[in-house]
Amino acid sequence: QLSGKWFLVSMASRCSYLLEHSHQLEATTVTITILDGQSLAISTFRKLDKMCWEIRQHYLPAQAPGRFLLKGEGDCSKVDVVVGEADPSNFIILYYQKGRSISVKLYGRTSLVSDAIMDKFEQHIRAVGLSEDVTYYFPTYGFCDSADEFHILDGEL
Repeated sequence: QLSGKWFLVSMASRCSYLLEHSHQLEATTVTITILDGQSLAISTFRKLDKMCWEIRQHYLPAQAPGRFLLKGEGDCSKVDVVVGEADPSNFIILYYQKGRSISVKLYGRTSLVSDAIMDKFEQHIRAVGLSEDVTYYFPTYGFCDSADEFHILDGEL
């Protein structure tokens, strides 16, 4: 149900990089492919220095439905990914937790979502102790649909 194309609408996070570079946010899309009925192949498309890049990641199924594990290098870089709420035809809210830090992302099937969906997202961010001052909104134009072979970052390690 989660497969297909999604637009990154908003993100709440205390990440210092976001705080310092929020003026440089780029329109971002994600394509989700369900592998073997459980794990997810994620392709993120966004611009970096005016070039379209694709970042490929693999979310492995965790202990419970709607929970995934994104592994990086070493044990310290694993990220727990949890589906907070989803209406597969309209939106998905994902929690990303690494250690004690948590981020919440809102994806829509279109780059603009309804006020009702934004209200749901704001309820989720407040529930984890985040607020409007650490919420970022992504551009609704200038999306990348693909990247050439020299601009693909493969998250498979």
